[in-house]
Amino acid sequence: MSQGANKGRAIALLPIGVFLVIFLGSGIIMNDFYAMPAIVAFLIALAVAFIQNRSLSFDDKIKVIAKGVGEENIITMSLIFLCAGAFSGAVTAAGGVDSTVNFGLSIMPSSIAVVGLFVVGCFISVSMGTSMGTIAALAPIAAGISEKTGFAMAVCIGAVVCGAMFGDNLSMISDTTIAAVKTQGCEMKDKFKANFFIVLPAALITIIIFLVITSGSSFEIEESLTYNVLQILPYIVVLVGALIGINVFIVLIGGTVLSLIVGIATGTIAVSDMFTVVGDGVTGMYDITVVSIVVACIVSLVKEYGGIQFILDLIRSKIKGRKGAEMGIAGLALMVDCCTANNTVAIVMAGPIAKEISDEFGVDPKRSASLLDIFASVGQGIIPYGAQLLSAATLTGLTPFAIMPYLYYPILMAISAVCVILLRKEGK
Repeated sequence: MSQGANKGRAIALLPIGVFLVIFLGSGIIMNDFYAMPAIVAFLIALAVAFIQNRSLSFDDKIKVIAKGVGEENIITMSLIFLCAGAFSGAVTAAGGVDSTVNFGLSIMPSSIAVVGLFVVGCFISVSMGTSMGTIAALAPIAAGISEKTGFAMAVCIGAVVCGAMFGDNLSMISDTTIAAVKTQGCEMKDKFKANFFIVLPAALITIIIFLVITSGSSFEIEESLTYNVLQILPYIVVLVGALIGINVFIVLIGGTVLSLIVGIATGTIAVSDMFTVVGDGVTGMYDITVVSIVVACIVSLVKEYGGIQFILDLIRSKIKGRKGAEMGIAGLALMVDCCTANNTVAIVMAGPIAKEISDEFGVDPKRSASLLDIFASVGQGIIPYGAQLLSAATLTGLTPFAIMPYLYYPILMAISAVCVILLRKEGK
């Protein structure tokens, strides 16, 4: 018997509270927010959820989580994660990452080096679907530009992180996009279009700011930047295919096959290794896939016990109309990301609640998906204990706090999204 259908219960949120205490507590105590694997904290939270509510038998609780995990969007999202991993593994092995980075840098005018870092970062992150990969690829280049132009290292690496977060939020193969789209029940191309026009002003203003603060200097890349257009082709095919509405599975599988063909043709992938590189890519997505499944289990029990209803009742009492609902979704995504330090996990956790809010207040699914992804990325792009800033700091010898003053894009992205929410007419 469902206990959450009629009455919300705050105590039902205990498993989520336990996760946050364990995850954040271990991060603070150990001074490392990645010392505690998220999956371990989630499994402890799941155990707490099973202990709660003795009116339901263990077998009944198993049925509840089985139904939750078997929900269409959860299964589809997990399969898409694995397909995205296969594509990432194949295209990386084929030389797509190096060619994409070198191509972007080769067309960058030397007079706008730091702006170029941001723009190239946007291009690479949209193509690769990973902010971490973008930072790893461009951080050494940023260090070189800083050394030869005299610009502070923090400015240069700040531009890289800003560009990385642009694609993390927008890329068709980003795990955040996949999670946002599947939890809200909309099409990727629709979410991309809605998302793009919200963040475009932020990107343009970021370019202007970097132009102003770095005007008057230039940088020449002395080493040879070799690239092969064929190796960039799979990224373009996947991006275009997703934008025109081809089924995401077809797009990703087709991109994987094309990457293998390109890799074999250019000699970067041996025929005997083609299944290995795909397998390595799929393996790289195991963590987020398992986390998504465990989170679905927790959310199913929390919902059954009345936790989701409690949050909805609380939000319903605080907000009025569609604008208030959209602000509620934005605040929810930002808060959960600041607590989990992982924007994909934040979307997976907040997604079911955001879906309930959007259904209740008539928020378009593509809008709720955009807001989820945007504000989770806003949080991830500015928190000093997030993987992005920690990685950028480690690669350049800086501290996250030295980079934070130059993270213009995530802040402007939040401002742009809030303006869109507040300025749009209620009936539209």
